Amino acid sequence: MAVADHVDFPTFMEGVKKRNPGQTEFVQAVQEVAQDIFEFIKDKEEYHEAQILRRIAEPDRVVSFRVCWEDDNHNIRVQRGWRVQNNNAIGPYKGGIRFHPSVTESVLKFLAFEQTFKNSLTGLPMGGGKGGANFNPRGKSDSEVMRFCQSFMTELYRHIGPDTDVPAGDIGVGGREIGYMFGQYKRITNRWEGVLTGKGQEYGGSQMRPEATGYGAVYFMQNMLKHAGHDVEGKTAVISGSGNVATHAAEKITQLGGKVLTLSDSGGFIHDPDGIDQAKIDFVKHLKTVKRGRISEYCDEYKGASFHEGKRPWDVECDLALPCATQNELNEDEAKALVKNGVQAVSEGANMPTTLDGVKVFHDAKIMYGPGKAANAGGVAVSGLEMSQNSERISWNHERLGEMLTELMEGIHGKCVEYGEKDGHVDYVKGANIAGFKKVADAMLAFGVV
Repeated sequence: MAVADHVDFPTFMEGVKKRNPGQTEFVQAVQEVAQDIFEFIKDKEEYHEAQILRRIAEPDRVVSFRVCWEDDNHNIRVQRGWRVQNNNAIGPYKGGIRFHPSVTESVLKFLAFEQTFKNSLTGLPMGGGKGGANFNPRGKSDSEVMRFCQSFMTELYRHIGPDTDVPAGDIGVGGREIGYMFGQYKRITNRWEGVLTGKGQEYGGSQMRPEATGYGAVYFMQNMLKHAGHDVEGKTAVISGSGNVATHAAEKITQLGGKVLTLSDSGGFIHDPDGIDQAKIDFVKHLKTVKRGRISEYCDEYKGASFHEGKRPWDVECDLALPCATQNELNEDEAKALVKNGVQAVSEGANMPTTLDGVKVFHDAKIMYGPGKAANAGGVAVSGLEMSQNSERISWNHERLGEMLTELMEGIHGKCVEYGEKDGHVDYVKGANIAGFKKVADAMLAFGVV
């Protein structure tokens, strides 16, 4: 029976596509991982017998529900919400909630699948999950966002808990939204517990959480460069996005002596050849989180910068690239442009921002390329620390959390090198995939075939 269950990679992927029709993002995520795992497990009979990879690529459950809410004009609005609980072999499900019109079941399944390996890499006891709704907070009043969040949590609360599933924020879900959802959870259950992370510091949040993903992506970049005998200092960087991850990545690059040239949003990107220093980063933070404006307004404040409408920043010459916006924002041609312009390293602050063809370009050119599941794991790592703080009713200060984040990212880099280095070159994708898979797979084997 075990021999009969040995399928090759193409056959495995055909099965994934057949079971998930039309779910291109999820299929892409599985393919990116499976192509490395198949090589790793080819002589490991125990993984084949237990059908480990097939089981990880099938979520434990997908919860879908209706979210009804009332806008300020007293119109009843209806959205769809989801929670994908992919795998809890090594701990409670853990992963963000995303509010964006692009949210679909496929997108959330891909994110939950990726989250399983990302959380494994941190070394913390967290499984993989993801949730969200096709709701757009942009342009909504605080009252409308509050009513939506309360309605969303009124359904979600029955599927989560501090020892079951602990969501966090993601695109469209920041401190405001987390606060509204936590308040509703507390109101319904009459319990104060660490069921959400990314909370305000006044009610159990971590001091380091806002910076963690962006800082972590830069720490991973720093570790890749250090391993190759280089440093961030003196290098130019292009960054996509202008939200929490992008602005904090820009902040850390600047602190380490690098020069940030770009930021972006869905309308286009700004290029500032003078460099986006801390004062300019603070302006963007205020623009995006308080004024909720567009990145093009940067050029009204700083006349030396230019705005490139409808474009992405990957043609700008640079040493370092950090895609921090969204999935599939860096394609094959853009990857070729980066390589042609001399990019040395790419560290992903977003989840799966580079297409498979783009990844192949970086791989073939032997560019240092840190995939999202490793490079942006700093966010969920500090979320895991927030879970620990809530469970123990303690808190760590900013300095200690910064030290812990630095150590966690260094550890993740070390695991990638352990499983991905060959002939003096590190394949960080392979290293991250294998290291993340092995821990989850071995836990699943320990539980028996269930």
